[in-house]
Amino acid sequence: MSEVFENLKQAILDGDEDLVVEYVQQVIAEKIDPVAAIQNGLIKGVEELGAKWKAGEAFLPDVMMGADALKAGLDMLEPIVAESGASGGDAKGKIVIGQVAGDIHDIGKNIVGAMMTAAGYKVYDIGIDQPAESFLAKAEEVGADIIAAGALLTTTMAAQKGIVDYLRSRNLREKYKVMVGGGPTSQAFADEIGADAWAETADEAVILCDKLIVK
Repeated sequence: MSEVFENLKQAILDGDEDLVVEYVQQVIAEKIDPVAAIQNGLIKGVEELGAKWKAGEAFLPDVMMGADALKAGLDMLEPIVAESGASGGDAKGKIVIGQVAGDIHDIGKNIVGAMMTAAGYKVYDIGIDQPAESFLAKAEEVGADIIAAGALLTTTMAAQKGIVDYLRSRNLREKYKVMVGGGPTSQAFADEIGADAWAETADEAVILCDKLIVK
């Protein structure tokens, strides 16, 4: 089992989408725990790739290929994870997640969404470059508990504040918990804009969700 996780990690590092699909098919066929495959295979690969990029050992095209390979794997595994315990009424809570207006970087969002799904939440991913109106519209539609907004650029962080402000302007601020995250963000920034929580990593995001949703 650990071999297939190692293979998944390496396929992400190599940016080999076809191999990721092949190994994920193996995970599904052999009924290997999909959550473990995400955490110990796909995400380990992305984390290592990110470290290599920061160290100058990998380049942006490598990261982009790794992100595409990750998405291919997540697209196959997330429905299985959702079916096994995060679907419908028995979910721990409902989360709307997306990248704010002007931000088209989705690798972090995809990882956080996958981890939230794996932890038993029903996750509604509205995608990239989404205005505050889209976050709220989806939250209203599905009866969400949390709105999670990511920003990977200093220039798009203001849009996270925009979501909090928009909820206030509609007198709906108390209805939803707002979580923010992304490279340039911080706890101080979250406090400044009036968000309920800030997560530095996907693991932290899940722990915070557990604290934010009191059933």
